[in-house]
Amino acid sequence: MTSIYDFSAKAINGQETDLGTFRGKAMLVVNTASRCGFTPQYKGLEKLYEDYADKGLVVLGFPCDQFGHQEPGTETEIESFCELNYGVTFPMFAKIEVNGDNAHPLYKWLRSVKKGLLGSRIKWNFTKFLVDRDGHVLKRYSSTTKPEKITADIEKALAAEVR
Repeated sequence: MTSIYDFSAKAINGQETDLGTFRGKAMLVVNTASRCGFTPQYKGLEKLYEDYADKGLVVLGFPCDQFGHQEPGTETEIESFCELNYGVTFPMFAKIEVNGDNAHPLYKWLRSVKKGLLGSRIKWNFTKFLVDRDGHVLKRYSSTTKPEKITADIEKALAAEVR
C-alpha cells in the first residue's frame, strides 16, 4: 500500500526532501498561494503548527500557481512573503502543479485517495489533506475550511497510535 512516505518533494530552498523524514508525525498538506482570498489562512496554519508541532503535527505548504495566477513569485519571493506577512515557520516546498499532466506525484496520489466535490481534481488554493502518523490520508478539506475548524480532527489523528 502506498503512503506519503513513498514521495519526495523539493523544499523551497531547493533541497530534495524525502517525506519519510516525517514518519510518525501527523501531516497537514496544503496547496498555497500568496495572492488569494484564502491567503490569510497562512496565519491559521502557522497557529496549528505552533500549537501541535510538539505533539507530532507538521504542516507542509506547497505553493501552486494553477488557480488564477495567484502564486506568480519565485521560491525566494514566496518564502519571504510567508515569513514577513504570516510568520510561517512550517516547511514550505518549491512551487508545484496539483492538477493535470504535470501534477506533482504526491498530489496525484493525494487526489486519487481522497476525492472532493470535483472528483479527484483540486478545486482551488488551500485545499488541505490530513495524513495520519502512518502516512495514510484521513481527510480532505476544501479551501473554505479554515484551519482552526479542523483542530478536533488533528487532535484525533495525534492521539492515534502509530501502527
